Amino acid sequence: MKSITTIGILIFALIASTSVFAQKKSQSFTVSRVIKASADKVWAVVGEDYGAIANSHPLIISSEYLDGSLEGGEGVERVCNMNESGTKYTHEKQVNFDPDNYTFRAQIFHAEGIPMVPEASFMDYKVVSIDANTSKLVMTMNFRTKPAFMGAMAKGRMQKTIEGYALAVEHHILTGETVNKDNFKGISKQYKS
Repeated sequence: MKSITTIGILIFALIASTSVFAQKKSQSFTVSRVIKASADKVWAVVGEDYGAIANSHPLIISSEYLDGSLEGGEGVERVCNMNESGTKYTHEKQVNFDPDNYTFRAQIFHAEGIPMVPEASFMDYKVVSIDANTSKLVMTMNFRTKPAFMGAMAKGRMQKTIEGYALAVEHHILTGETVNKDNFKGISKQYKS
């Protein structure tokens, strides 16, 4: 009887420690897209016009700079609204901003209405020049959900969303057209992924 109780306690401790570990697990993925535009043009949209992401992201209803910023740069903050009522949004800061190497991190530090752990969630952007008229946009997303088990389920959908965003960035650069949830389906049919 005593050994059964001891085994039960050990199993409980193992389950408890496993669930604590699972809560700390982050998910990550990388999306890249070759765009028929110079690295400067891609950087202008994703890096310099950081606060206007709603112009090139089909799921962001509106976005704006905070604290009087007018363009991207180290420490610049933006709010990205995922619905019209403003109850579902992320508050992000541009860090590790390196315009010479076309790279920065969008660090999420507040999320409302989204099951995300902000301090463990960010996206690294990098624009790589291929030639004078072609570049590659590379985005690596790292995120942690609450509860943690949702992360594995959400990863595929989030990756598909960021793939759509990369396509929308390309369309916005090539045409100047704002991409939104209403026109994205038609736009996406024009491009090969």
